[in-house]
Amino acid sequence: MGGKSIINELPNILKNGKIEVEKILNEDHNIKTEAIVVPSRERDGLFKGKISQYKEREITNRFIYGDNLYTMKSVLKGEGCSSMKGKIDLIYIDPPFLSKANYNSKIRLPLNGKTVTVEKFAYSDFWEEGVVSYLKMLYPRLLLMKDLLSDKGSIYVHLDWHIVHYVKIIMDEVFGKDMFLNEIIWNYKSGGVSKKYFARKHDTILLYSKTKNYIFNSQKEKSYNRGLKPYRFKGVEEFVDDIGWYTLVNMKDVWNIDMVGRTSKERVGYATQKPEKLLERIILSSTDENSIVADFFAGSGTTGVVAERLNRRWILSDIGTNSALTVEKRLIDMEGEQFLLQGLKGYDLVHNGELSIGEIHKKSLEDEKELISFSLEGYKIDINNIPIEEKYRKIVKDVLKENSLNLIDYISIDPDYNGEIFISRWQDFREENIYEINRFVELKVSKKDRRNIAIKVVDVFGFESKYILEI
Repeated sequence: MGGKSIINELPNILKNGKIEVEKILNEDHNIKTEAIVVPSRERDGLFKGKISQYKEREITNRFIYGDNLYTMKSVLKGEGCSSMKGKIDLIYIDPPFLSKANYNSKIRLPLNGKTVTVEKFAYSDFWEEGVVSYLKMLYPRLLLMKDLLSDKGSIYVHLDWHIVHYVKIIMDEVFGKDMFLNEIIWNYKSGGVSKKYFARKHDTILLYSKTKNYIFNSQKEKSYNRGLKPYRFKGVEEFVDDIGWYTLVNMKDVWNIDMVGRTSKERVGYATQKPEKLLERIILSSTDENSIVADFFAGSGTTGVVAERLNRRWILSDIGTNSALTVEKRLIDMEGEQFLLQGLKGYDLVHNGELSIGEIHKKSLEDEKELISFSLEGYKIDINNIPIEEKYRKIVKDVLKENSLNLIDYISIDPDYNGEIFISRWQDFREENIYEINRFVELKVSKKDRRNIAIKVVDVFGFESKYILEI
């Protein structure tokens, strides 16, 4: 900061942010489609129709890997998709909190009948100039988000005490003070208290609309009667539960929702994962069925998971490899609609490992089908290129020696690869508490004399390998 006042720096942040957006809008940052993903985990690999039915520009649901500033610009201008300018009814973002902390992802591996843990760097929430750097990052992104919102649209910005008061100032600048709707308090229970101040047990979510004509579906909540006894007021409908008597009222702006706990079924091992109930409340309140929902700091992908379940269309983006894989696996597990896996040009998963595949077998079945089967034999990786601390390298060496396939996190197969776009029609992956994949692959497909089978493998460190088998 060099002693400069944050208030004095705000005009420069706003001026330079607008210049940055104008510059980016004139640059070329095309999106490329890596795959069309048809969720069909461990099933027969058959399409639910012909390949021609899957036209990438007609698919809204997508995860885009890369810097979200350039992602939003590309989505705005229709690069790799139809333009989303003025079409998104809800944007929810959960950006870094200026917490001045580094976050690691924990990788659990089976070894000698037990589970061992290796930590890999995920992302840093340090900012060179502190608040000034953070606001320089966020402001141009908010400008692009405003252009993406429909006239019925709203934006929820999820923060905490570190930075929320500064972000509200620039939100007022971007959307207008008159468009501010709520400061929502998400209250939760978690470990850790202080003897020097009150326990910090809430996040703050800023809600703004783009216009006065925004979608808002009022939600109801329980309001318990004083003394938990019935009022018996005329015309007031009352209810009773195990706690006592209550009425239903329009929801307040303080939400008591549990965090994703250590034993929660939702838990996917992502450090900043948000609960589905929180996103469900937001999406139901500010969208209609078939609305488009976007999250450009996607993290664990809860926004997309809930949007899919509630029959909303969705666009997600994140720059983290851990995010990309976590989101893909969660959406596949839902067995929902097909979606696109895309990336900005220049943002590619790194190749570092090599998969060994056993002999391929074909067996004729009835109805012009055939069974193709093969096994995964082993996995090699250059340990020196893995971004982990030295103390973890011995663990990885031991896992490689005992069963190298336990380093495989995800496998995806296109049994009829056309040489152009990878269509993922069979998937298998590790889960929370199940730290290995099935080494045997069976695909029931339409009978052909010749075919190309494309295989994509991602290991636990985020390294990707691709293979094409000609049979």
